[in-house]
Amino acid sequence: MKTLLRLAQITPLAIALAGCVGMDVGPINELTREAGAPSPEFIPVPGDDGSTVVGLAFSGGGTRAAAFAYGVLRELDDTVIDEMPRRRTLVDDIRMVSGASGGAVTAAYFGYRGRDGYRDLRERFLTQDAEAFMKTSVSPVSLIRAYYGGVNDRSSFARWLDQKLFDGATFASLKWENAPIVWINASDINNATPFLFTYDTFAALCSNLDGVRLADAVAASAAVPVVFTPMVVQATPPDCGYTRPEWLVRALADPNASIRLRAYAGALNSYQNATPPAYVKLLDGGLTDNIGVTGFTLSRAAAQTPFGPLAPDEAVKLSTLMFLVVDAGRDNNVTWDKSLYGPTLPTLIGAISNTGISASVRDEFDALRLAVTNWRSELVAYRCRLPIATVRQILGSSAGWNCRDVELIVQRLSFEDLDPEQRARVNNVATRLKLPVADVDATIAAGRHVVRGNPDFQAAVARIRGRAGVGSAPRLVSAAD
Repeated sequence: MKTLLRLAQITPLAIALAGCVGMDVGPINELTREAGAPSPEFIPVPGDDGSTVVGLAFSGGGTRAAAFAYGVLRELDDTVIDEMPRRRTLVDDIRMVSGASGGAVTAAYFGYRGRDGYRDLRERFLTQDAEAFMKTSVSPVSLIRAYYGGVNDRSSFARWLDQKLFDGATFASLKWENAPIVWINASDINNATPFLFTYDTFAALCSNLDGVRLADAVAASAAVPVVFTPMVVQATPPDCGYTRPEWLVRALADPNASIRLRAYAGALNSYQNATPPAYVKLLDGGLTDNIGVTGFTLSRAAAQTPFGPLAPDEAVKLSTLMFLVVDAGRDNNVTWDKSLYGPTLPTLIGAISNTGISASVRDEFDALRLAVTNWRSELVAYRCRLPIATVRQILGSSAGWNCRDVELIVQRLSFEDLDPEQRARVNNVATRLKLPVADVDATIAAGRHVVRGNPDFQAAVARIRGRAGVGSAPRLVSAAD
């Protein structure tokens, strides 16, 4: 009885205390009187001959995922594909990079620092304590904060990222010469859809993406429910002269449009309808797309041409498009399958989460592969319809032109590609934002290993090198040939 009385006395005080801690849940964007610019129709044009295009999608998984993605980047950086007129590696040909949750850190940092500057990510993030500003212990106040939305707010991980990694940079800093397009993926829990940090998305919010901090976008992508409060975006629009892009209007009007595209168009449309929400709440991108492929699949689905999201001239120059999905998801370490009883509650919660994510990853990857397969067919048809005079104008010569000679490769690089010992090692790396240096380096090494050990990737590299006259290379024949 005394305990109940004591609890009754403490509870109002604790609730009042929770209100006094001043949780920072302010919106990450500013409304404007003029709608921001729409997203570009095409991915950026490369600075070289355009024959090779690389796209990357980095999965969630905390610092483990960021380190695995970094290892893949470093191995691509060591993969030389041309020597003349200058030395070129596959990192030079990255035109698209996407990330969800932990993978969003590496994606955003590559977009921010570029092909040379990204290399210090290990020292600036991977081996640092990104949980330094976070509340990680259990206390009455933490429990109350969890009840009211999440234990950690913008003053934790987002502040750490802004001060320690992104130097206060906004999306405007991603507009350097020959920069790739960067897609950061969060989840819109208002509409149960992915939320992409794109110009189209923020134009629909009567806002401008250029003013949004990279740290806030990455923190939104990594906002695990309960651990973090949802990141908040203002959504009550002023009269900003917003015009719905053609792809959005078409998607809403076409009952046969991609379900994914229709859902995303519906979410953007809700920001501008007669009774718009005051705020959009964002959580972990892994809730809706744990491998970060939404940006590309939506761009392709929204394309109004057979070559989009490539520009028309780039579709002619293209020889090899390589899309690598870098998946740092861990195996489900089952130990209760030998017993009649179990699993226990903590293990069961983990198994449920892992089952849902694994099933979603398989579906997302299959959808990506199908989209790319269909795209190749449309791309080949477009190229083969072109007059030779047009080809000659774009390429400078039609000598050796083969309209069907274009390869689109989709590969998933994961812990499953490792040998048993290395796989067991990285499977034990925690999903945290603070890891021992040995775990970081083991995971980076695993990222390098899965690239070197992928036979389809290596065959494609040999083909690219052969075209450039770097060594010999067998010609790969697509299944669609």
